Amino acid sequence: MDISRDCGLSEVPDGWRTTDTAVYGWVLEQGRLDEPAVAAGLGLPEEEVREALARLIASRLVRRDPQDPVQGFAVSPDVARAELAAPVRSRIRQVEEELDRAQRELDRFSVEYLRHAKRGNGQFRLIANMLEVRVALTQASERCTEEVLSSQPGGGSRVVEAMGEALARDRAILERGVRMRTLYHHTARFNGPSQAYVAAASEFGAQYRTAHELFGRLIVFDRELAFIPLNDGSRGAVAISEPSVASYLADVFEQTWTHATPFADAASQGLGEVAQEIDRTILRLLAAGLKDEAIARRLGMSLRTARRHIADIMEQLGAESRFQAGVAAVQRGLLDAEELLAPAAPGPDPAGPDPAGPDSAGADAAGA
Repeated sequence: MDISRDCGLSEVPDGWRTTDTAVYGWVLEQGRLDEPAVAAGLGLPEEEVREALARLIASRLVRRDPQDPVQGFAVSPDVARAELAAPVRSRIRQVEEELDRAQRELDRFSVEYLRHAKRGNGQFRLIANMLEVRVALTQASERCTEEVLSSQPGGGSRVVEAMGEALARDRAILERGVRMRTLYHHTARFNGPSQAYVAAASEFGAQYRTAHELFGRLIVFDRELAFIPLNDGSRGAVAISEPSVASYLADVFEQTWTHATPFADAASQGLGEVAQEIDRTILRLLAAGLKDEAIARRLGMSLRTARRHIADIMEQLGAESRFQAGVAAVQRGLLDAEELLAPAAPGPDPAGPDPAGPDSAGADAAGA
């Protein structure tokens, strides 16, 4: 709903011209709206005078005499402002009354909802669906005063249409002086929309780094409130306000951030360097016995892409089994023996609350 448009405020120009001021002063003194007379009196083209009068009349600063269109008068800006404001204030009151009525009606369901929500204990609140997750993340971002930390597994699934909205939310957070840091998988460097988003948000002060593996989705506000995904396969989340747990999760983020690489598109860093980091990780996970699906999740890439990487690596090493690939990688100096023998730590499913819909931390950072 555009109240300003409904009530005529959109008719007031965003910027006045010198001609407008001159015509307003002439009408104020002469009490006439005769365009040829105004043009002659000010030494201006009639077309410019006609356009200036149209703007002044739309803004309520000048009035025509209904009995004689060439006669008229100018009023003070206070009078024009009051006339424009009256219908706006009336509409605002109407909207507020409608909101109050809706709130009273919805409050009837509060008791039932709170009873259902007691599955958590206040400091661990279960949020069952994505719509409520988005609302909770938006509210948290609006209250945030210091920093937003976000881990966003994946890297090739950004929704281009939603990025403008997400960028606006992130910009609003950053312009309040809130620091914003986000972790992505290395694969985000190959994704054009992600590259564009990071470049735009970085202009406002956001910081981005990438890693070959991430611990899962996480967003932490001011080290006081954290969101992690539910493990039931849904798009729900757990909101954690217990101080020790929220701080611990922030420390987990910090450890990964310390070892992560500042975001750069793959071409800027060098395709070979990025590809080597990804291939080294795939080799280690293959040697540890992880299946293709698990490797894809750990690296934030599609199953098809992961299988293509695996096939290429097996072919280059001349290996027929995954363990043979690991041994061959050690022999060629691509892996350390310790990496070959070390089991891979179980990686969490990256699905869960996406704090910005496509990409933002204020939403990736504020609004799933």
